[in-house]
Amino acid sequence: MEQMHEGHEEHQGHQGHQGHQHHAHASHGGGDGGVHGEVSWAMAARATLHCLTGCAIGEVLGMVIGTALGWGNVQTMVLAIVLAFFFGYALTLRGVLATGVGLRTAVRVALAADTLSIAVMELIDNGVIALWPGAMDAHLSDPMFWIVLAIALVAAFVITTPVNKWMIGRGKGHAVVHRYHH
Repeated sequence: MEQMHEGHEEHQGHQGHQGHQHHAHASHGGGDGGVHGEVSWAMAARATLHCLTGCAIGEVLGMVIGTALGWGNVQTMVLAIVLAFFFGYALTLRGVLATGVGLRTAVRVALAADTLSIAVMELIDNGVIALWPGAMDAHLSDPMFWIVLAIALVAAFVITTPVNKWMIGRGKGHAVVHRYHH
């Protein structure tokens, strides 16, 4: 892991992982190469937005598929959650695999980086949808469906960003991915 950080002081960006050029490099504790210490809200927001993108793709695709197949709310929500995790992990896998690591390592990194973030997002956004009066019965063609989904995703982003800030500050979550972009 130490070899991956040689020349780190001159580091300007992440090749193959655009959008993360401004990661704070507060302090790299020990030999683990992780980001520890003070983490900016901007870094946490970028990590959260990364997870939110995969979650949103999976959520919408799951709802479209479940609706097209005539499934009930529970089956459709389960499919949407499964696909949210799949696409959340897939986006991370794509970036980590681009660094040249093997699939097994990339899968471990994606699981370590995104599991808690995606789980919190899914809990919040599905909770908002489930608790919003009439949202579970809204169809894809109903503006209420899209409005509530947007509100749910914004709520998930707002609540998950501090979680990601806390995790990155401890060398966990998205900080695990960060190690592979040097």
